[in-house]
Amino acid sequence: MSMRATTPDRLRGPTADPVDQPSGDSAVQLRLTGLTRTFNEVTAVDHIDLDVRKGEIFALLGPSGCGKSTTLRMVAGLEKIDDGSITMGERTLADVQQGTFLPSEKRDLAMVFQSYAIWPHMTVAQNVAFPLRMRRVKRAERRRRVEEILAVTGLEAMADRPATLLSGGQQQRVALARALVYTPDLLLLDEPLSNLDAKLRTQMRREIRRLNQELGITMLFVTHDQYEALSMADRLAVMNKGRIEQIGRPTDLYERPKTPFVRDFLGRLIVVEGVLDGDPAERRVLLDQGGRRVGLIAGVEPPAGLKNGDRVGVHLRPEDVDIKRRPPGEPAPNQVAARVVSSVYLGDSFEYVLDIASSQVLLDAPRRVVHQPGDEVVIEVDPQRTMVWPL
Repeated sequence: MSMRATTPDRLRGPTADPVDQPSGDSAVQLRLTGLTRTFNEVTAVDHIDLDVRKGEIFALLGPSGCGKSTTLRMVAGLEKIDDGSITMGERTLADVQQGTFLPSEKRDLAMVFQSYAIWPHMTVAQNVAFPLRMRRVKRAERRRRVEEILAVTGLEAMADRPATLLSGGQQQRVALARALVYTPDLLLLDEPLSNLDAKLRTQMRREIRRLNQELGITMLFVTHDQYEALSMADRLAVMNKGRIEQIGRPTDLYERPKTPFVRDFLGRLIVVEGVLDGDPAERRVLLDQGGRRVGLIAGVEPPAGLKNGDRVGVHLRPEDVDIKRRPPGEPAPNQVAARVVSSVYLGDSFEYVLDIASSQVLLDAPRRVVHQPGDEVVIEVDPQRTMVWPL
């Protein structure tokens, strides 16, 4: 099988037509149906349904213990399944009702572990060639494929270097090259960047995106790092207590979460309480904290079922608001009164602690925006970027 190498003008953006439910599309590379795994009466993965499309990077995101790594290990064949099925293309990898369980080595997939698992007594080229040797690929073909993938991953100059002399980022690239050298149908990545420092993580995120684009290999990875998932994945699933809370593009989950868990897990939030008011065509929230009015937000879109007089929480992303000096009188619509408690200079920005009617919130502002402790300010809100939830 030859490698598909097409150099892109730019990295691919998210899949154009995300769906929250598995589809019958023939472009589906991996399908999990009712997948379940239980350990000592604790359900680690609870009847999840999931489709991964050909050529996409799909992330399983969630806190420790949510079931994401167990799901990956079941796909890899490293864990038995207690219920449901796993199919890849037209092949059934595991199916409880059929009594089918294909061993890992017959699933035509590769896995990059958190520890990289680089052989210390081998050179870079020998590490990369190892899967081909195990598959009894002839020497000439083995050399050709190794040279090709080393070039794609930028490791050709290190081919003869002992693995023990590699940096963390170089070891990560060797692990990727070794997994990709035989062009598997699916690449699994288990917390692939957790052992790297911040600068290398940023570099390797771009590297993995580039390899996905150039080689067209479908990738499924697990992470607890929301920034890693949002920046790398075409689509992702947020998991919680063994179940999938929501599936979609990063922008959909971040800007339009469907459950409180997804809302709170992705990014930071400012929450201001208030009362729903107005007519159906122009709903607004009268904001108050501790019984004191601090502003109103007009033109909001509350969830169905809420009525005037219901208490709600207005959830704001810190990056969607601006801090401005408070003019005389009451705050204008879509402004929230606040007072600066403290400020910290971070170089490229200021970090402010604001008091909103005895509740403190943390906000960053550009360094050109300078406020002093004690200043009376307003938070200016875009109603189209607010999230209204019942309390």
